[in-house]
Amino acid sequence: MSRPLELTRVLAITILMLSVAAVTTAQTPATSAEDPARREAFQLYDAGKYVDALPLLEKIVADHPSDLVAKERWAFSMVGYAGTLPDPAERKKMRARARVLAVELKEAGDNSNLLKMMLDLPEDGSEPSFSDRKDVNDAMKAAEADFGRGDLDKAREGYLHALLLDPGNYDAALFTGDVYFKQHAYGQAGEWFARAIQIDPNRETAYRYWGDALSSSSENDKARGKFIDAVVAEPYSNKAWIGLRQWVDRNKVKLNVLVLKDKAATQTDGKNATITLDPNMLNGDSSGAAAWIVYSGTRLTWQREKFKKEFPNEPAYRRSLKEEAEALDSMVSVIAEDAKSAKKAKNMDPSLLALIQLNRAGLLEPFVLFNRADAGIAKAIRLTGRRTETYSGAISTNTLYRRHLRNILLDDAVPSAQGRAALGPADECVRRYTHPFSWRPVPWGLLRTAV
Repeated sequence: MSRPLELTRVLAITILMLSVAAVTTAQTPATSAEDPARREAFQLYDAGKYVDALPLLEKIVADHPSDLVAKERWAFSMVGYAGTLPDPAERKKMRARARVLAVELKEAGDNSNLLKMMLDLPEDGSEPSFSDRKDVNDAMKAAEADFGRGDLDKAREGYLHALLLDPGNYDAALFTGDVYFKQHAYGQAGEWFARAIQIDPNRETAYRYWGDALSSSSENDKARGKFIDAVVAEPYSNKAWIGLRQWVDRNKVKLNVLVLKDKAATQTDGKNATITLDPNMLNGDSSGAAAWIVYSGTRLTWQREKFKKEFPNEPAYRRSLKEEAEALDSMVSVIAEDAKSAKKAKNMDPSLLALIQLNRAGLLEPFVLFNRADAGIAKAIRLTGRRTETYSGAISTNTLYRRHLRNILLDDAVPSAQGRAALGPADECVRRYTHPFSWRPVPWGLLRTAV
């Protein structure tokens, strides 16, 4: 969602981090927090009065081009100011200018969440429509203009008016809650976020906003639950992970992330197929080598015939959630018996032992979704916004996904000591946890990420 409010919400949670971020090293003494002009501009900005803050921030940046914090807030104020302009062409021009500044900030080393969202703005500055109905869309844009001017009460009235016109408008309910959030009425904010979730439970934003409201009212555990729900709603949305990542940072949580590195590769050439094992497997645990052979064999079966039977309407083969979960389950069946022997388990790959634990907990499907997903596995979810594949069947898939994410955030995901040895260092886990989702083939982490 490309709107000033969405960017503001990230700012509201990370304002302290933005103030002390690494970019402060680029500031000169004249742009310190004690500078009266800078302090006044930032106070207006923090209060959501972007129209008033805009000229002050512009002057600060003109005088001190290396002040990246001020420049970032100046760029965002342009986005807020754009919403107050009556001329669509001028709004578009202002938003495009803000995005140009965002690109410059990125090139200068800024990497904040606020900047990432500004980079999501269309290059030409075009703005989204809030509704196909002109009366509803006009009401929402008028409310947005009031929000950009810092008139929160009038903005809330505008959002409520839009909701009266269209009770099913997700954004109207969401933005009403967000006004309450900005006014520190966190309980009322949560009620409106819940209303938005009722309208569309498969969008992540209301869950994430509600988590922020709960965090601000010191309901930390409940906040974690809402951030998890956001990821469950849209697991491949970069924005969905922001709240959970910030929760992890604030609470200094050690993540239990199983990193299962592929140790076999398959190649097909017509009727012939080749399975290539990691050479190190040949000198180690024999059950591990057998497990990866079985895993590869299962995948070959899917590539050759089973995929077409399971998904007859698909034009071409793709890796699927069912395929990966079945392949991992076949691995577990090979090593499970040996793992019962303490002597044999001592020499087994710790990540495979951890995989057994996940299988026993019924968490293979969410493990695939969050840890083993590639473009093929995610395709159905990304295109439809719904889960069109399930592997577990008996239990709500959303329940499984929540359980898996809670395990990642607690110290009970992999009970065995040998299983814990498979977990990457905490800082490595956090690094993987916080980077945007990508399809580039890099080592498996919590998400398959671009580093």
